Amino acid sequence: MENDRVLTFPAMAVNDSQTKHFFDNRYGTGQSTLDGVIRATNILIAGKNVVVVGYGWCGKGCAMRARGLGANVIVTEIDSVKAIEAVMDGFRVMPMKEAASLGDIFITVTGNRHVINTEHFKLMKDFAIVCNSGHFDLELDMAGLNKMTKSHKKIRTFLDQHLLESGKSVLVLGEGRLVNLAAAEGHPASVMDMSFANQALAVEYLIKNQGELENKVHVLPKEVDQNIAKLKLASMGVKIDELTPAMVEYMNSWQVGT
Repeated sequence: MENDRVLTFPAMAVNDSQTKHFFDNRYGTGQSTLDGVIRATNILIAGKNVVVVGYGWCGKGCAMRARGLGANVIVTEIDSVKAIEAVMDGFRVMPMKEAASLGDIFITVTGNRHVINTEHFKLMKDFAIVCNSGHFDLELDMAGLNKMTKSHKKIRTFLDQHLLESGKSVLVLGEGRLVNLAAAEGHPASVMDMSFANQALAVEYLIKNQGELENKVHVLPKEVDQNIAKLKLASMGVKIDELTPAMVEYMNSWQVGT
């Protein structure tokens, strides 16, 4: 909307705050997504090939938690830097066309549409499990899958079997909607507190600076972000060090150090 010049008010991109995406997206989505998969299927994650589609902060969290449960994690990406990061984090990285035939469980966390499409469904193993934890049910091409489906059967709550014309079955969790909300309870309050703090303080910032901000997308100031982190640490009973005046001088001077 900003690029099209139709944004009529200043907006805050709360998700760009470090105390939001580093924690809510990574640890919240990572844990609640695997929780949703397990609740919906009661499947053993250990030893399974888990394909994480997208290696943003949500993808990092899902990959981390899946590996922690003993899965062999494959990552698919369209961003070269994120792909390198996934490789150096110890995950296999490959195009979705290659991963489609290898995965036992697929988790989409891209925020885009049809990242798993009909071509991929055709390549999947019999009884492959597919779910979304990124953005509505559009991440999976559910309309395309329904057209390919010969018969549909609800196996258990949040678990639907799509018998394809090929004779293979695809298992879809939560009708393709956010599995961590559909089949689980979402993020624990102990990680959402920082996200809500960001939202509340973003509103406060907008009010305090009313009339002074352009009608564009803004990021919460670094000092507010840092204050949220300090408050969180205090609530956890964790203390950290502070820079001495000599350290501050060293960091900011070109006359000393290297």
